Amino acid sequence: MTGAGPMATPVTRIAVHGASGSGKTTLAAALATRLGVARTELDGLYHQPGWTQLPTDEFRSAVAEVVDGPGWVVDGNYRQVRDLVWARAQVIVVLDLSRWRVIGQLLKRTVTRSAVRAELWNGNRESFRNLFSTDADKNVVLWSWRTHHRYHDEIPDEARAGAPHARVVVLRDRAASAAFPDRVLRGDL
Repeated sequence: MTGAGPMATPVTRIAVHGASGSGKTTLAAALATRLGVARTELDGLYHQPGWTQLPTDEFRSAVAEVVDGPGWVVDGNYRQVRDLVWARAQVIVVLDLSRWRVIGQLLKRTVTRSAVRAELWNGNRESFRNLFSTDADKNVVLWSWRTHHRYHDEIPDEARAGAPHARVVVLRDRAASAAFPDRVLRGDL
């Protein structure tokens, strides 16, 4: 784990990053609940009905409005808005679970969502057809497999360089992730 020692001011603004299937949304929801702040899932802003992508200027504007608030937890990995989120974040969390753990969690989640036709955001749903696609832009499992290394090799260093004011915390297993909201409440970062 990176980042040790108590934080001087209460934490109310947290960015959560990690590979698809790493548990970003689960951790972000727990943090937002425990801190009593709003949670924003960037996928829900970006993916409009029919999986249409929100234009970059509109996406940046929506995210700027979110992070302008006094307290929030934002989960997602979009480079187009990273500067906005990191500029205001007090803590940047990077979930760096093993590739096999992430893919296992993601397969279970994707199959379940596809089978029950669960709505994700704005009427969008995952499908079995996409799960078998060889196009990483359609197949979330293939996307996660190909991008997994970023959350070990790149994102922590980019966060330290791009947001020197923020505490960067790397969580490497599910137990550390589950314990993290309590650590935040105690100021034990």
